[in-house]
Amino acid sequence: MSKKIVIFDTTLRDGEQAPGASLSAQEKLEVAHQLVRLGVDVIEAGFPISSLGDFDSVEQIARKVKGATICGLARSLNKDIEAAANALKPAKRKRIHVFLATSKIHMKYKLKKAESEILKIAESAVKYARKFSADVQFSPEDASRTERDFLYRVIERVIKAGATTVNIPDTVGFAQPDEFGGLIQAIINNVPNVNKAVIAVHCHNDLGLAVANSLAAIHSGAGQVECTINGIGERAGNAALEEIVLSMRTRKDHFENIYTDINTKEIYKTSRLVSKLTGFVVAPNKAIVGGNAFRHESGIHQDGVLKKRQTYEIISPEDVGFYGEGLVLGKHSGRHALSQRLEQIGFKLNKVQLQNAFIRFKELADKKKEVFEEDLMSIVEEQMKDVPEVWSLVGLDFCGGIGVEPKATLWLKKSEKIFKKTSSGDGPVDACYKAIEKITGIKAKLLDYSIQAITRGKDALGEVNVKLKINQEEIVARAASTDIIEASAKAYLKGINMVLFKAKKAKLIRL
Repeated sequence: MSKKIVIFDTTLRDGEQAPGASLSAQEKLEVAHQLVRLGVDVIEAGFPISSLGDFDSVEQIARKVKGATICGLARSLNKDIEAAANALKPAKRKRIHVFLATSKIHMKYKLKKAESEILKIAESAVKYARKFSADVQFSPEDASRTERDFLYRVIERVIKAGATTVNIPDTVGFAQPDEFGGLIQAIINNVPNVNKAVIAVHCHNDLGLAVANSLAAIHSGAGQVECTINGIGERAGNAALEEIVLSMRTRKDHFENIYTDINTKEIYKTSRLVSKLTGFVVAPNKAIVGGNAFRHESGIHQDGVLKKRQTYEIISPEDVGFYGEGLVLGKHSGRHALSQRLEQIGFKLNKVQLQNAFIRFKELADKKKEVFEEDLMSIVEEQMKDVPEVWSLVGLDFCGGIGVEPKATLWLKKSEKIFKKTSSGDGPVDACYKAIEKITGIKAKLLDYSIQAITRGKDALGEVNVKLKINQEEIVARAASTDIIEASAKAYLKGINMVLFKAKKAKLIRL
């Protein structure tokens, strides 16, 4: 009989705790909808007690996202549990996830409590959470460093109190795969009522073993795995969803009679979305979703792939929604052809979005000989961003070189009026940003800047990612163009527009 592994995605909670990965409520909602399309079973939407923004985000997701269980995190405190319960009220399927540290080091230095107190608090928290939800998950934080006999007692107690899932976290990424797999097996063998709850795992990547530990746990009997898209998360991150799912799918001989409900064809698109919104660029050599995952430079490898793909590829690119760099459309292609191709790669646009995407496509096709699917994805992502353009770039001129002071002249439009300013800087990008600051009157601190080519070739789209700090708020924005200076200016302007849009929604200023 086949066993389903529950996929618990914590991108919007643990993933967002990664430094610099802050997402707005609208961005979290966008990711949550995509996670449903991906097929995850549980979405941990946030930590409601941590801030009003997090509470609102969880509540919005609970109200608007259907097709998955929506989960909120809480410490083993009544006020936390109440906040989670209130935020989750609109959800059709909801789960409250309570946690409490159980390792000696945490009990002694962080909680300053004895084992007997921890047992009572854990039991009480689960019982209180059950008043608000029939689906309650408990996590003994730092379980992999907790004394086993005490861990068994905690698990037995919380299951008796009503926990339907008990999650075993390797909180600091300390465990080794054989050790962690053995821990899960030991829990199954030594907790008398273990059959009344699902045993889950949550592994961190401090030693690069999060995926390996998660797979070892599944092999030992765990029924749920917690993970994030692209493996993002605190410190070195979490177990990567795409790696866990594809490992089980590819090695069915090793993971016999085990399956998930993940639609793997949505993996690449989900990866791009999370990367775009968080500003965390996916490394080219990242497994499954990295740019080089299905590229072969070695002549021997190329020859083997041409003769029989499976010689050097154990995963089909199409199976994860990675369509490669094949030419799909040209400058003579029409709107209908564009619409059909976009639907084939998973995008359904309304009439306005399609018209805007078509205009952008024609502009790009005039600049590039070949338009790849990655180019189309970048175009669509631009159109689907629900932030109005207060300031838009209508003209750009720059000069620079060795021994020449870099200068940039920009023409920006706001409410049908054109503004022009010239500025110098350390380079053309810096000069552009200073000119934008002069025109808009908005000062932004550039925290991070990165650029990568979406496709190959001299005419490839350059995708610029910026992280800005404006009025104490950190904003991540991205833009693409065959001209990297233009892409840089557009990304910077997007960040400014996002701040203005948020301010308008908060009724702080009038645009």
